[in-house]
This record gives sequence, C-alpha cells and structure tokens, in this order.
Amino acid sequence: MPIENLKGTESRAADNVVSLLERRITSGELENGQPLPAERDLMEELGASRTVIREAILALSNLGLIENKPRFRPIVRKPNYETVLNATGKIVQHLLAESGDVKNLYDSRVLIERALVRDAATSATKDDIADLKAALAANEAAISDSIAFYETDVAFHGALYRVPKNPIFPAIHTGYTAWLAPHWNNMVRSPERNEINFHAHRAILTAIMDRDPITAENALVTHLDAAWDHVRTTFSPDEKS
Repeated sequence: MPIENLKGTESRAADNVVSLLERRITSGELENGQPLPAERDLMEELGASRTVIREAILALSNLGLIENKPRFRPIVRKPNYETVLNATGKIVQHLLAESGDVKNLYDSRVLIERALVRDAATSATKDDIADLKAALAANEAAISDSIAFYETDVAFHGALYRVPKNPIFPAIHTGYTAWLAPHWNNMVRSPERNEINFHAHRAILTAIMDRDPITAENALVTHLDAAWDHVRTTFSPDEKS
C-alpha cells in the first residue's frame, strides 16, 4: 500500500517514511557510509511523492541519520553516541546565547576532564601514554602556527577522552569542541600564548606518567582556568557581567 494512503496527508506520510528508513538504517539493511537510495527509487518503492520523500530526507538529516550535502546523494549514518550529540548540536548552540550559559557548559567540561586525568594517572596503558605523547609532540610542532596549534590542542584533550575506552567520552569531546568553538575562535592567538598552553599540556602528561592523579588534576584545572580567563576577554561588557 502506498505510504501516502496509509496516513492520509503528506506530512503524516513523511513521518511514515522516516520510521521505515530509520529501521532500515539501524538494522544495517541500509549500510553505514553508503548512499541512500535515489529519490526516484524511493518514490517508486513507497508510492510516495517527491515532496514526501524530500521531507523525510530532511527529517533524517536533522536526526543525524544521514549526511545531506548539496548535489550529492545523502549518506547513511548509523546512529552512535556522536550522532546523538550532533543531532542536538544546533539546539545547544541556541542555548549558548549568554556568557553565563557558555560558562556553565565549560564548567561541565572541566569537571569531566578532572575525572579523566585522574583516571589516566592511575590506569593509562602504555598505548594510552604513547597516544598522549604523540598528541603532545604534534602540539609542540605547531606552536608557530596558531591554526594548526588549535587543532593539535583539541587533539591532545581528545586523547584524554579515549583513555577510559568508553565510546561516550570521545563523543562528548566532539560535542564540547563543536559547541565551544565559536567562542574559542574569537580568541587572540599567538605563538607566545601557544607555548604557554603547550607547557600546560606537558605538565598534565608528566603528572599522568608519574602516576600522580592530584598533580595531574591540579595542572589541568590551572590550564583550563587560564583558558577561560583568556576567552572571556572576547565577550562584550554586558556578557562579562
């Protein structure tokens, strides 16, 4: 039976198409990373109009279940923790209209990373340490290039989120990076500032390698507090109050 006949209106029909394609994506029938069937094929299979199919594709994109790019067929994205965070990303950005909201989000990041460095200091494996060392080396090599330094700064913190071997944490890190980036992009950057941050990263890693969770946590908090003091200078006088 055609999809539109099942629901009676195009809007309800689109909901039906979304439910059907969502089941196919989560079950693996539509493979992760592969293009979604062409619009015409979906229209013929489901007996739905182009309007219904396009409305359903937009809804799937908003859910993070497909990656929709102009002039290309949508790509299937099987849901995972990162998908969930990406799907809520635009909503979070709207919530960050005030500096107080940004600070609340940032404080939650500090709390998580404090736990992560303490855990790393007691449980990081040789492979974890090697991962952190490689990230720190890349960070040091990029000191003179502020754009590259920012990327390696993010990567160093990302390595901390991988230590627990829990897929939720790297997804959270991706979320923090995306949500806070608009504010961090407004910071004045310089090789001198980059070097200060590099030394802070090195202090964190040294404490982790010394298996000293208290020193690792203190080094992280000092680093992130300084980062907040730096970024808040970009806020307007009203936002700072």
